[in-house]
Amino acid sequence: MTGDAVAEGLRPLSVVLAGGGSAGHVNPLLATADSLRSRVPDVRIGVLGTAEGLEARLVPDRGYPLTLVPKVPFPRRPDTGALRFPISLRRAIETARAAITEQEADVVVGFGGYVASPAYLAARTAGVPIVIHEQNARPGLANRLGARFTMSVATTFESTKLSHATRVGLPLRAEIRDLDVAAARPEGLAHFGLDEGRPTLLVFGGSLGAARLNGAFSEAAHDLLAAGVQVLHLTGAGKDVEVPTTSATGARYVAAAYTDRMELAYAVADLAVCRAGAGTVCELAAVGVPAVYVPLPVGNGEQYLNAVGLVEAGGGLCFPDDEVDGAWVRAEVLPLLTDPERLASMAAAAAAHGERHADDRLVDMILAAAGRA
Repeated sequence: MTGDAVAEGLRPLSVVLAGGGSAGHVNPLLATADSLRSRVPDVRIGVLGTAEGLEARLVPDRGYPLTLVPKVPFPRRPDTGALRFPISLRRAIETARAAITEQEADVVVGFGGYVASPAYLAARTAGVPIVIHEQNARPGLANRLGARFTMSVATTFESTKLSHATRVGLPLRAEIRDLDVAAARPEGLAHFGLDEGRPTLLVFGGSLGAARLNGAFSEAAHDLLAAGVQVLHLTGAGKDVEVPTTSATGARYVAAAYTDRMELAYAVADLAVCRAGAGTVCELAAVGVPAVYVPLPVGNGEQYLNAVGLVEAGGGLCFPDDEVDGAWVRAEVLPLLTDPERLASMAAAAAAHGERHADDRLVDMILAAAGRA
């Protein structure tokens, strides 16, 4: 037990974390789990997830036990899936409740995704306190449901409309949270084969890449290199781009499918061009990298909402997807890269808007809900 637990005669804290599907759910869950373990070394942590999501691989790899809960999407139309939904949901709730009961959970913490709704309903029927973290500016169905059952609701963005919400930011993995950009830059340049003293552009579209960004920067690659700009372009798995590798100026265009050292990619970047997922926006702001955001044009504009607060604060720019092509790169991105004063101003605004310690603030909320504050 921890010292406080021993003094109060308490058993070790037990926490069940629920969430998954995409990296946007799994990464903050893991960051929170790591922070909990750091703050309360004897904590018992279990995770509820699905077999189909990234959590099925990432959670066990990080050393946390994972209980698989059946994936139960909310029905969006009256079809056979809607008819099966009540039975499927009941089974998922039973699986979640069995795990919560077996672990003697003091609190259930949900991050959204398919598994979160059964976890919230199971926790409610078991009388276990619930804490919710919503990653996106526009909350998902699961967290809108869960927010009805608790006063402990944390959000990444101030604009998120959920009952009882408190903005804490997005829990970040330690490599990003603790990144010293200036200190890591030489290692990053060496790692990617880039040069000191050149403006450096980072282009990426997430693990699957962004075809729109890939095409635009491939088209404008010669112009960037001719201006002395070096480029690190993470194209996404299975997506190659045709680009010149060097130019008469000596600048290099480094293209790779992905990197497992994203913190070093941030450390070398004077400017990023990317999508506007919540994780991307929060990581770039936290480490003070200015960015040009091109929100994914799907759904109800969720990615635009993720970026708008940072853009209004001066830490980034935002453009619609259908404007992005080679001519756009030449007209909008290249002038920015050759304006160091403007980049410095944007970097400062991004860092001022960012939040590096969301994990600690969320752990404070979890401990309070569990009666261990």
